[in-house]
Amino acid sequence: MQIFHNLNVDWLGKRKIFYAVSTSLFLIGVISVIIRGFHFGIDFKGGTEIVMQFQKPVSIDRVRNYVENIGLGNLELKTFGGETGILIRSEAQNIPHSIFPKVVGNINNEIQSIYPGLPFQIVDSSANTVTYALPNPDTTNLLVEKLFTKGFQTSKGSEELNNNRMVVSVSISDWIKDNLKKQMPDNPFKILKEDHVGPKVGNELKVQALLSIFLSLLGILIYLAFRFKFIFAAGAVVALFHDTLITIGLYAALYGIIPGLNLEIDLTVIGAFLTLIGYSVNDTVIVFDRVRESMKIHKTMPVEEVINLSVNKTMSRTILTGSTVLLAVLVLLIFGGEVLRAFAFTLFFGTIIGTYSSIFVASALVVEYVNYSKKKIEF
Repeated sequence: MQIFHNLNVDWLGKRKIFYAVSTSLFLIGVISVIIRGFHFGIDFKGGTEIVMQFQKPVSIDRVRNYVENIGLGNLELKTFGGETGILIRSEAQNIPHSIFPKVVGNINNEIQSIYPGLPFQIVDSSANTVTYALPNPDTTNLLVEKLFTKGFQTSKGSEELNNNRMVVSVSISDWIKDNLKKQMPDNPFKILKEDHVGPKVGNELKVQALLSIFLSLLGILIYLAFRFKFIFAAGAVVALFHDTLITIGLYAALYGIIPGLNLEIDLTVIGAFLTLIGYSVNDTVIVFDRVRESMKIHKTMPVEEVINLSVNKTMSRTILTGSTVLLAVLVLLIFGGEVLRAFAFTLFFGTIIGTYSSIFVASALVVEYVNYSKKKIEF
C-alpha cells in the first residue's frame, strides 16, 4: 500500500532544526533527572508489593486514610486493574517489631474463635513466622486448614504423622488485612499476591538491567558494522542511545505533573526499552537498506540527496508500520490499567522518537561524517 506517490521532501536539509529539538528534549530530561531523579519500582529499590481485590468498587482515598497511620510508614496506593483492585507498596520488608505482637495476638484470637479453650504454645518465632505447638496431630491438621481458608498463610511443621507443630507466616499484608476488615466490614476482600524484594536483589537487578541494554546496543553495533559500513552502525547506535535517553528522561520530567503518568522504572519498563531498541533499529535498517540500494544505482549523486531519496521512498512504509504499532500501544495505554501503563507509554513515545531518529539522527550522522571527512561511501 502506497500513501505517498513521488514524495520529494528535503528531510536532511532541515536536520539542524531537529538537532536543536533533540538537544532541547535531552537537556529537559537531564535536568529533570538531576533535580527530581527517578522513581524506581519495587524490583529495583526493594520492599513489599501487595495486590488486593475487593468485592465492590472501592475508593482509593478511603483505603489510604485507613492504612496510612497503622505503623507501616509511607505506603503508596494505586488502582489495580479496575475499580475493585488496589496495589499497595511499602519499602518495609517485614512487619515492624512494635506491631509484630499485635499481629500474633490476632492469630491467637482467631485460633480461640475456631477452637475455644484450645491449649497451645508459641515455641518459636522469627521476623516473619510463628510456630505453634498444639495438643495433637489431628487438631493441628484441622487448624492449619481452617486458618488457611480464613486467609492466613499456614503450613505444617513437618510431614510426619505425629506432627503437632503449625507454622504461620506473618507479613505486612496480615496487618493491613486486620485493620481493613475492621474499617470496611461491608466490602470483603482478598489478597491476590504479596511480593518481596530485598535491597541487595534490587541493586543486582539494576546492574543486570543496565548490562542487558548495553549488550543489546553492542550486539547491534557489531551486526550493522558487518551488514553496512561502520559509520552506518555508529549512526544507528547513537540514534538508539538518543531514543533511550530522551524517553527515560520523560519518566523524571512527567512524574507528578501529568495525572496517570506517575511512572516508575521496573523490570517491565526495561523490557519495554529492549523492545523499543529492537523496533527502532529495524526502522533504521529499512532506511539504510534503501540508502545502500540507491547508492549502487546513483553512484555520482551526493550522499545527502541519496539519503533524502531513500527516506522519501520508505516514508509510506514507515508511517503505515508506525501507525499500526501506535494504535495497538495506544489501546494498551488507555485500557491496559496501571500495570501496563509504563510499558505502553515507553513503547508509544519511543516509537515516535525512534521513527524521528532514524532520519534526523542516524541518517544525519552519516551525512555529517561524509561532509566532514570528504570521503565517498561505496558499496
